[in-house]
Amino acid sequence: MNIDTYLNDPQIRKEPQSLKEVHAIRLMINDEIKDMQPNEIGNYYRNAVIEAQKKFNFKVIANTSEM
Repeated sequence: MNIDTYLNDPQIRKEPQSLKEVHAIRLMINDEIKDMQPNEIGNYYRNAVIEAQKKFNFKVIANTSEM
């Protein structure tokens, strides 16, 4: 599904546009990961971060001592 489907969701239809977009993205991600196992969800987010790093040219610095 695309984001427009989620933007018209009755749960968020009456929210301000900025919140509507955030909630639509949350609903879309939840639908994408709902049937995944915990390790698959971790990989999903890890891959999303790697993709964002490449697209927007930034680095994520993690405190690996807490992992």
